[in-house]
Formats: sequence, C-alpha cells, structure tokens
Amino acid sequence: RMPVADPASDRRQRASAAFSLSFLSLAFSITAFSSSYWCEGTRKVAKPFCTGQSKGDDCISFNSPDSNSSNAVQYIWETGDDKFVERKFHAGIWYSCEEIVSEGGEKCRSFISLTPAGDRGVLWLSIVAELLYIILILIGAILMSVEMCYYSTVIDGLKINAFSAVITVLAGLLGMVAHMMYTTVFQMTVNLGPEDWRPHTWDYGWSY
Repeated sequence: RMPVADPASDRRQRASAAFSLSFLSLAFSITAFSSSYWCEGTRKVAKPFCTGQSKGDDCISFNSPDSNSSNAVQYIWETGDDKFVERKFHAGIWYSCEEIVSEGGEKCRSFISLTPAGDRGVLWLSIVAELLYIILILIGAILMSVEMCYYSTVIDGLKINAFSAVITVLAGLLGMVAHMMYTTVFQMTVNLGPEDWRPHTWDYGWSY
C-alpha cells in the first residue's frame, strides 16, 4: 500500500521553495542596485609622455637622450591609434569607475553628475522605480513567508499565494521599466556627457 502524502506538508514545501527563490531574487536585486557594473566597456585615452625611467606601451617616449631638457627637440614616432590606450570602465546608477593604468586602482565619479542636466529627471525616475521594485519583491517575500509559517485554511493559503504572485509580477514589470529608463539615460550620457568620460565601446554588465 502506497503511503498517502500529507497535503499540508506539500503546501508548506512549495511555499518554502517559493520563499527561497523570492529571497534570492531580493538579495540579487539589492546587490545589483548598489553595484556599479550595469555597463562595462573601454575608453580611449591619449597616452602621456614617458617621464623619468617609465617606459612601455602606456606612454609615449622621446627619441632624444636628454628628454628632460627643455631645449631638446621632441620627435614622436607614434601616429594614429598608437597614441591612445584603452582603459576599462564600469558604470552603475550611482558611480562610474575607470581604471588608472599607470598607478593601478580605479578612479570613481558620481554617475548622476555625469548625466546631462536634461536627463537627470529620467535617471531619478529610474532610481525611484528600482526602489519600488525592491520594495515589491520584499512584500512578496513577506507574503510567502506568511504562507509558509501560518494560515488557517487552504483557501487562505491560496489567497496569500495568489496575491504574492501578483505582487511579484508587478515587481518584474516595474524593474524592466526602470532598466529601460536607465539604458536611455546611459546612451544619452554617452552621446552628450563630458568629453573626458565618453566610452569608446561598451556593453551591459553582470548586474544589469
């Protein structure tokens, strides 16, 4: 004779699995929102002149043996793309960071300050939408935890499950809209942003 499954136990297991997935979604959303890896790419920067003992492909050297003399005529053999070096950068809602080739490390600036003034309203709408997206996911996770821990009847459990599902779907739609608004702002910043920031190539990062 096959053992009869307990319906209450099955419902609790399904609610536990749904809560676990919702909690992971909440953790990933908060991590992505606070990170600066929404977009990644490279930026072309003119090579500096080599100073002192520095040599290599990241600076332009002179053909004069006395490069520190102001009277020495400087001849630069590099032309075209050889005058530039590509630096990696990554940007998010809050910060945009660019690597420093000569010194190592990164230099970060506020992405909001880089955004053209006419597009900052859209960026703030994107931030508000992202916050609402996280709040809705949190509400969905709380409802799923309520379903997992306590409900008096099967009907009550189904009502809570349905409401949490609706909240989760609304959160996904809101998050998609927020991402689209950020993409629009980023593209406008690429075209109209400061000259010393505009990337040469870029693509979406892991947190997007």
